[in-house]
Amino acid sequence: MENLKTSSRIILFFTILSGALWMGSYFTRLMTSYQIFEGTNFTLRSYLNNENLSAVLKSFEPAILSTFILYIIFIIFFILFISTSKIKLKNNGWLFIIIVLVVITLPLEIYLMTIDYRLITALNTSGFNQKDVLDLIISRFKIFSSFPVIEMLCYFSVIYFFIFQPLTKKDVDKI
Repeated sequence: MENLKTSSRIILFFTILSGALWMGSYFTRLMTSYQIFEGTNFTLRSYLNNENLSAVLKSFEPAILSTFILYIIFIIFFILFISTSKIKLKNNGWLFIIIVLVVITLPLEIYLMTIDYRLITALNTSGFNQKDVLDLIISRFKIFSSFPVIEMLCYFSVIYFFIFQPLTKKDVDKI
C-alpha cells in the first residue's frame, strides 16, 4: 500500500469516503424503516394513520436516495481503485477477500436498488399512493429478509481487513 501512486491514493480516499457514507446512510435507513412496523408481520404501528403516513414515508426519501447514489459512487471508485492500484492479489489476501465480499453482494444489492428506484420515483410523484410505497418497502424486506443486516456485517469486516491487512505476504526479494 505504501507504493501507491498519488492518483490511486486519491481514488482510495474517495472509495473509503463513499463507502463509509453509504454504510451510515444504509444503517440509518434500515433502522428507520424497521421502526414503522410492529414485529415481523409488517403491520403499521398504532401511531401511524392515513393523515401522517405520507409525511413519514416522504421523510424516508433522503435516506433512500443517499443510499442509492452513494452505493453507485462507492462501486465506481472501488473498481477504479482496483484497476489503478496495481496491487498484487497474490501477496495481499486481505484485498482479495474485500473484492470477493463486494462482488458477492453486488448483484443482490443491485436487485434491491431496482426496488429503491421504484420507491424514489413513487415518492417523487405528487400525491403518491401510500399503499404502493408501503408495498415496495415490505417487498424489499421480504425478498431478501436479513440480507441487508448480513451485508452490513460483511462491510464491517471489510473495514477490519483494510485496517489490519491480514494475509499479507512479505516480498521475499526485499528480506
